[in-house]
Amino acid sequence: MPTSTRERIVHPDVAAFDLATIMRTVGDPVRLEIVRLLGDGDEHLCGELSHTLEIPASTGSYHLKLLREAGLTRTRAEGTQRLISLRATDLESRFPGLVAVLTAG
Repeated sequence: MPTSTRERIVHPDVAAFDLATIMRTVGDPVRLEIVRLLGDGDEHLCGELSHTLEIPASTGSYHLKLLREAGLTRTRAEGTQRLISLRATDLESRFPGLVAVLTAG
């Protein structure tokens, strides 16, 4: 597929991170559990996360979209797969100590 028509995954800049938005986003137990799963520092497949949490793929995609829009996660396309990771370094640079609080469990 030509680059011009390829999907572009948008992530907010670190300077745009808003603590209230982040806390509201992780206020949902499913999203908080996703953040905790991503706390291992690895990339995880979108479907793997949904399977681990025993939720439908569409529900998992919805929660991952909200986490990405809040700046908590990074989504990387690899063919038809979507690999998700926690933006730990970016979050720590903006809100020191936040990642440790969110991933403790």
